[in-house]
Amino acid sequence: MNPGGAEKFTFILDIGKTHIKAHLLDARGHSVCVRETANRVIHAGDYPHYDTEAIWCFLLAGLTEFNRQHPVGAIAVTTHGAAAALVDRTRGGDGLVLPVLDYEYPAIESVSESYDAQRPPFAETGSPALPAGLNLGRQLAWLQAEFPAAFAAASDILLYPQYWVWRLCGARVSERSSLGCHTDLWLPWQGQYSPLVSERGWDAKFPSLANAWDCVGRVAAELAAQTGLAEVCEVYTGVHDSNASYLRYRKALPDAAFSVVSTGTWSIVMDASAGQEALQADRDMLANVDVFGRPFVCSRFMGGREFQAVCEHLGGATDQPCTAADVAALIAADILCLPAWQRGCGPFGGQLPKVQGYVSSSVVPSALASLYCALMLDYQLDLVASSGEIIIGGAFLKNPLICALLAQLRAPQRVLRSADLTGTVLGTAMLANWEEPAPVEQMQPVSPAKVRGLASYRDNWRQRVEQREDEQS
Repeated sequence: MNPGGAEKFTFILDIGKTHIKAHLLDARGHSVCVRETANRVIHAGDYPHYDTEAIWCFLLAGLTEFNRQHPVGAIAVTTHGAAAALVDRTRGGDGLVLPVLDYEYPAIESVSESYDAQRPPFAETGSPALPAGLNLGRQLAWLQAEFPAAFAAASDILLYPQYWVWRLCGARVSERSSLGCHTDLWLPWQGQYSPLVSERGWDAKFPSLANAWDCVGRVAAELAAQTGLAEVCEVYTGVHDSNASYLRYRKALPDAAFSVVSTGTWSIVMDASAGQEALQADRDMLANVDVFGRPFVCSRFMGGREFQAVCEHLGGATDQPCTAADVAALIAADILCLPAWQRGCGPFGGQLPKVQGYVSSSVVPSALASLYCALMLDYQLDLVASSGEIIIGGAFLKNPLICALLAQLRAPQRVLRSADLTGTVLGTAMLANWEEPAPVEQMQPVSPAKVRGLASYRDNWRQRVEQREDEQS
């Protein structure tokens, strides 16, 4: 609702695993205000957990500051997956009966023996067994086993985007894109909860489903008074973050064949044309569910984390400039960077990381990390049988070398750069303007690199990776 026909400004809260961003977008989708902070994990108390109080303060400060400059008419939230809040709706304050568990906490695996005996098969959920708490169902099972009284006291299990929606306006809802994100809780091809939810007694704690684009309420009166927001400011259901990146292209290009490469802490390759038969649980492939409830095939690895790990291993900075000539020197020296630099994640998550070959002082660490990430993305695109145009968005847009190497590896497929770094934000903003036509983005084609010997190097890299798989199995 826009009193007096004033321009609608939409506030986006984007909670990624590493960074938290607040954007205010105008009616044309241009970001007019931005705030950013680190997503802090508190390593104290019973287990590592997200600093939800700091996030709340960041959110309130952003709403107050932005609203002074432009009237905020709508709020939409997007967050990383594998997170949920256990709340008692009758409590004041944050409502939490337990802190929001960090999915990287390895102790969650202590329940794996009993949990794995009960979790539904991959063929039904499209959700592979993942390390630590990356399966949300495993997190909930661990919390229920370790803190039975607190767990029982929770009136609601709120998926992470919808937890913030509840705090903003009091609405309690669930949403498909977060439910279908390697949780074990959802059957993507049937569009319903998995048997695990009722068998564990969790079904009564999940609120009813809402569409990601539904306006589920207006900001609470006390929040409006605290921030200066108009009480007619609308709050929308929200969405899982990589699904937001995918949405902006799926809605604009409903019948086209394309792959989206969403990059950040996680690098996720998404393709709607690949069938269920393409899924391989042991390659960290999964079925995500879009905001319409339709499953689509994904392959992923922790691209941002692995890039950083390779650079640190070689004693270099992640922002060190590097060129195609640096990559050519690596190929000439037959230096191979082999996975996996994050335990248990990605198509080769069971392997031990290694840099093979003589690494001289002339080797540029960021060049090797770039080459490694381009090879991993190329492999992921093969896993999802990518055949159409490839759209890159997110953090790797800041690294033109990765984009150019990928374009060379994927030829003759076209690789396109998203026009901005805020694909997740723009996809989320679409929720608050659902009836508007999806904007067709003017994307920039990526010129392929011209690195001599790259194709042969890729063949050698893949052969060595496969050999190591046999050696370590």
